[in-house]
Amino acid sequence: MDGGYGVDWSVAERVRAIIAQHAMLNIDMVLSEARLADLGLDSLMLVETIFGLEEAFDIAVPFNANDPAQSQFDLSTVGTMIAGVEALIAAR
Repeated sequence: MDGGYGVDWSVAERVRAIIAQHAMLNIDMVLSEARLADLGLDSLMLVETIFGLEEAFDIAVPFNANDPAQSQFDLSTVGTMIAGVEALIAAR
């Protein structure tokens, strides 16, 4: 997948970049084991991140913005989000 800079980015790199953009962080700070809350993502940033993932990968994330804890999409860490995106891509 083209990351927009003429470079083919992996799914993991693109997910990390989208999270970094919405958390206003350098991508190097967005590690797989990082919890989203620890990256400073508030609820609005999280929703914007989900929309960004959906647009970037042409997927529909099963996410309940009113109750993120009950989401079918694991939002606990960057790594679980990457795995979720990869699963949704594979299911297309």
